Amino acid sequence: MLLPKKVKFRKQQRGNNRGIAVRGSTISFGEYAIKSIERGLLTSRQLEAARKQIVHETKRGGKIWIRVFPDKPIAKKPPETRMGSGKAPTDHYAAVIKPGKVLFEMSGVTDEIARRALGKAAAKLPLRTKFIIKA
Repeated sequence: MLLPKKVKFRKQQRGNNRGIAVRGSTISFGEYAIKSIERGLLTSRQLEAARKQIVHETKRGGKIWIRVFPDKPIAKKPPETRMGSGKAPTDHYAAVIKPGKVLFEMSGVTDEIARRALGKAAAKLPLRTKFIIKA
């Protein structure tokens, strides 16, 4: 799973996730990609599940680029804990996703294999995505 090696601050505020992705909204490395249509958070587990699905579907052929990194710490209190007593410890890390952000890129495989692999990876993600091809 992806997580930062070192962070300057252990806990972060939630913030807001407004606007559209300006950076990281075009294909940079591969030929095929999936791009987010919705906004939200992607946990490191969801990214890993999608990556494993792509690797399995392509039979380890081609090259994959993960264009997002989970660097936002998400705090979560344990179950059946009373309110108060400060902020909870970091539970997991997530990537902040805006509409238009490219999540995964691929190259070195045929169009139909890439479409099938990225489609199955998109099924593992909680956001709606679309398949795009480098023009």
